[in-house]
Amino acid sequence: MPTLRQLEYLVTIADTQSFVEAARVTNVSQPTLSQQVRALEDRLGVKLLDRGATGAVLTPVGRRIVATARRMLSDARDIMTLAASASDNLTGTLKLGTTPTLGPYLLSPIIAELHRVAPGLRLHVREGIPDDQVRELSRGNIDVVLGPMPMSGDDLTIEPLFREPLHLVGPHDHPLAADEPISPGALAGHPILTLDPRHHIARQTIEIADAYRMAVAPDYYGTSLNSLHQMVASGLGLSVLPSLYLMSDVGGTIGVKTLTVRDWHRHRSIAMAWRKQSPMAASFRLIGEYVQGCARRILDGASPADAAQQ
Repeated sequence: MPTLRQLEYLVTIADTQSFVEAARVTNVSQPTLSQQVRALEDRLGVKLLDRGATGAVLTPVGRRIVATARRMLSDARDIMTLAASASDNLTGTLKLGTTPTLGPYLLSPIIAELHRVAPGLRLHVREGIPDDQVRELSRGNIDVVLGPMPMSGDDLTIEPLFREPLHLVGPHDHPLAADEPISPGALAGHPILTLDPRHHIARQTIEIADAYRMAVAPDYYGTSLNSLHQMVASGLGLSVLPSLYLMSDVGGTIGVKTLTVRDWHRHRSIAMAWRKQSPMAASFRLIGEYVQGCARRILDGASPADAAQQ
């Protein structure tokens, strides 16, 4: 029978399309990895990979086997998680994926307080592009994702938690700031800055720009909310920033002003997602309820530290 380690090597090669990178990710030498994959092919009696100078590509049967191997590896990780949590629902190490437009401004006080009430719980936080993280969740490489909707996946449970207001911001000396509340029509033509379009909030910003006939500045994609903040403060244009960022100690409103626009009702929906078959579903719901309560208290005006301890 194939070993789980051999299947892990094969799946990692499929993800990286490189023996060199797969060896680095799985922390083995390249000869060892190549030898084990050859042994797997010999045991199964089929060719799994087409090897070339530019990398490794799965054969048709290799693609089908990798799909099954992903499920087997995910099930094996769930078995380990279930065993680790047998004595306490909030124990063990969880890989939590989140987006850099949310995690740094919400999770820090929450994680500290979770550690106090559940000292056996360890959260390994990974920040990344939302769609990539949902994909990694389905593959079993992440246990739970906290991020903006939409999320989708037939194999996932998606639990909406709260709605976070989005705000239009500009420099303090922006001409629009002198005439608040701003008429929606007055926004037409003004440049608006956004993140890389792979971020959900960037897509929402583009939708807002279209709705108000604003001009997206394509040459000034921000790399983070902080970079957007700094570019707005320098006078490059307007932007859209979420409430939790503006209310946080690491974000804030220094150098920028929240602009009041008539009939402005913009928000993003935040949810948690996990695999339907995960044995930690009950724990994820508890964590989700805690995150939900903290976020709502912060949005109602409590400091992040106070919100986490209430």
